[in-house]
Amino acid sequence: MGAVTDDEVIRKRLLIDGDGAGDDRRINLLVKSFIKWCNSGSHEEGYTQYQRMLSTLSQCEFSMGKTLLVYDMNLREMENYEKIYKDIENNIAAAHEKIAECKKQILQAKRIRKNRQEYDALAKVIQHHPDRHETLKQLEALGKELQHLSRIKENVEDKLELRRKQFHVLLSTIHELQQTLENDEKLSEAEDASDTPMVSADKQ
Repeated sequence: MGAVTDDEVIRKRLLIDGDGAGDDRRINLLVKSFIKWCNSGSHEEGYTQYQRMLSTLSQCEFSMGKTLLVYDMNLREMENYEKIYKDIENNIAAAHEKIAECKKQILQAKRIRKNRQEYDALAKVIQHHPDRHETLKQLEALGKELQHLSRIKENVEDKLELRRKQFHVLLSTIHELQQTLENDEKLSEAEDASDTPMVSADKQ
């Protein structure tokens, strides 16, 4: 046979003793004492077995009372554990709710920060632009300058139109003068041609 381990010994004792308190052994001892008391031949032996039975009954009653106390203590511990378990569940649920609320607050804080950054950037852009009064003054000045430039443009256009007409008259005059010079040149050539035969006749 192989060596018996400590776990096997403890397991066998627990199987024999029930819950490990030795109640079965005491009951067996009580039954044996009762049988001996019934079969006792003398008064002294019967009295001895009777005292043993009383002692065994006292031990059984004490063990029973202790077991009841342990049972009550276990019930109270179970109730306490259930209460602790419920408290833990409630704390976990409250922690989840708090985490969800914190997440909402974080998202809101991020949104507020983003909006604030956009507002700051927009404010910086606005600061680089003049205010409404200054803009109106600039627009008024630009309007006056535009009117002045429009008048200058009209004057320039009038002068250009006058120069165009004068240039046209000049071209017409030049053309007429050129035509007159050409006519005078043709007339002079014709007169020279008519004078040449007369000079030849005189020489003869």
